[in-house]
Amino acid sequence: MAASRKAPAALVDTKIPVQIKLSALWASVMLCYIYADYFGLYVPGALQKMLDGQMAPLGPTTQGILLGTSIMLAIPSLMIFLSVALRPKPNRWLNICFGILYSLVILITMWAWAFYIFYGIVEIALTGLVVWYALSWPKETPPP
Repeated sequence: MAASRKAPAALVDTKIPVQIKLSALWASVMLCYIYADYFGLYVPGALQKMLDGQMAPLGPTTQGILLGTSIMLAIPSLMIFLSVALRPKPNRWLNICFGILYSLVILITMWAWAFYIFYGIVEIALTGLVVWYALSWPKETPPP
């Protein structure tokens, strides 16, 4: 006698709010930034330049350079939280603006080594998705 088999239950496809998608994208972008910078330490001469006080391609390491680069990395970090915390209108606007800005920054800076190009492509895809999801943010339908 054959055992009766039940059909497997269908998986639930839960609708994920756009805010969660945006936050996850920014978290992914930040992880790529961290890994690319970490692997950049293995580029021959990189550590010596750091010891010599040089922050290529920005030149000598100064408080201003460190503050500027800190701000540039703090913004995507903050967007992880702001993407779920802000009201839709400013949230959408910030994600579009910063998504475009960081896509351009990556496009300008990704050309040194093959691994930077790889991470740059991934980062541009992620920030491009940030812009796309923000632009296609669902609209409320007016009541009938």
